Amino acid sequence: MGKHKLADCKQCRREGERLLLKGDRCNSQRCALLRCKTAPGMHGAAVKKQSEYAVRLREKQKLRRIFGLSEKQMWHYFANAHRTPGVTGTLMLQYLERRLDNIAFRLGFAASRKHARQLVKHGHFQINGRKVDLPSYLVAPEDKISIKPSSQKSFEAALSRAKEAQYPAWLKFDPAQNAGLVLSIPSREEIDYPIDEQLIVEHYAK
Repeated sequence: MGKHKLADCKQCRREGERLLLKGDRCNSQRCALLRCKTAPGMHGAAVKKQSEYAVRLREKQKLRRIFGLSEKQMWHYFANAHRTPGVTGTLMLQYLERRLDNIAFRLGFAASRKHARQLVKHGHFQINGRKVDLPSYLVAPEDKISIKPSSQKSFEAALSRAKEAQYPAWLKFDPAQNAGLVLSIPSREEIDYPIDEQLIVEHYAK
């Protein structure tokens, strides 16, 4: 997991975007961006003209913060996307979206991606009936994500939330089996966080 020194709410303030790092709190009136829209620090309110490099850097940092990645991990996803035929920026976002911790968050099994990473590391999830404890594991179409039988009782509240959650078109939740199913690789239109991936590609291409 990437180590970010700023507290979660300060990371959102630094990027000026709601990054959903603290789960339900981010969608409530307690969201830090509603109380203070400036960047953290004594000079946070100062108006600064950003260079083209700074704009691209901030977009990359924003994506890193959303998924809790280190710089090395972020470069790894970009490099893999760059080597794969297709649109590099879209492929990079698709790799990130297919991470197991992100899928667990999307299915409503966890309140945030950070929480989902912790649950995955503790071995609570199975892919097609096999325990997987790597948050970076890339799920594939037709993979079934379920909670380990011995952990079911601890997830009763999460499963109730999952039954009422709204899912992207590429994911499906089966309440009968308390499991999620990956229907397809997400298209760019189905990836909804506020990122201009082309700026990130330009940042790494320099």
